[in-house]
Amino acid sequence: MTMRDELPGSRGPYAAVDTPESELPYPSGWFCLARSRELAPGSVLTRRFMGEDVVLYRTRDGRPRAVRPYCPHLGAHFGVGGTVEGQNLVCPFHRFAFAPDGTCVSTPGGPPPRARLQHHTLTERNGFVFVWYDQEGIPPTWEIPGTAQAGVVPTAAWSTQVRTYPQEIIENTLDYRHLPVLHHVTVRELDPPTPQGPLLRMRLCLGPERPPVLKQRIQADHSFLLAGLGYLRVELPLPSLGLVSYLWAMHTPTGPRRTHMLVATACEDLRKPDATAASPARRALHRACARAMLKTAVGKVRQDLRIWNTKRYEPCPRLAANDEAIGLFRRWARQFYPSP
Repeated sequence: MTMRDELPGSRGPYAAVDTPESELPYPSGWFCLARSRELAPGSVLTRRFMGEDVVLYRTRDGRPRAVRPYCPHLGAHFGVGGTVEGQNLVCPFHRFAFAPDGTCVSTPGGPPPRARLQHHTLTERNGFVFVWYDQEGIPPTWEIPGTAQAGVVPTAAWSTQVRTYPQEIIENTLDYRHLPVLHHVTVRELDPPTPQGPLLRMRLCLGPERPPVLKQRIQADHSFLLAGLGYLRVELPLPSLGLVSYLWAMHTPTGPRRTHMLVATACEDLRKPDATAASPARRALHRACARAMLKTAVGKVRQDLRIWNTKRYEPCPRLAANDEAIGLFRRWARQFYPSP
């Protein structure tokens, strides 16, 4: 299941507007450019990333690669007609072939020139393809943690374009004040935000607000993991169903003050998936729960979009009492930007 939105509010009263502000540079870290299922063996994709195109492809034996888009021969764009033949990426213009290490290995009319493609560092986790970015060219210094249950991949997803920075979107998670105001959700901090280098963890008890006549509220224990400014994962145990649900929110800069947002969900048995093969009925329950979780999450995100799409970034916010989590997040986020 995949849903995709155009730029939210682009034709309504909340149309995105540019406002004078302090600009945030592109942050360093891992950013999602595709779901693994989008990058089948032999496929070629173009993704916008940090103001430039990136071409993703997967060799016939399953190895993913991310390269700069232009052929070093005469500049053809690999994402417009490029193909994968065996393990090689083939240029659509003159059919120069490049091996997985980037070396030009063949041409139709003679020996290949000394040419090499420029690669981006790439990794895959839980059905997502991530590319590393660092403005100063520093190679990866940390990895994205996988889920405790190996092999969990999303079964439902939705994406949209947002006119703001990744930091603004992910900061929303620590803005407890807006939850009851905008989303009508109660919040109670179980474990405070705790930085662990490029990771930040916290645990919140969240539940829908109810009228006073309904005294019992449905609340649940949500565990949050932030990995840099492009990755958020939420784990929600559902013991009554014997399930644990996962929600991922990925925020990838595509250009100045432009972010591609991907929300994806999955559900698995609380026991290890490889312990007992799930029955067809059980797998159907997994998919149904993932779709329901995605629908709820997207409803909340759409409420946020009219804010994100029209607000400006405040570099020195006037924080109020009980905004400590936002201050902690801002200090933690500094590590992903170039030093002043």
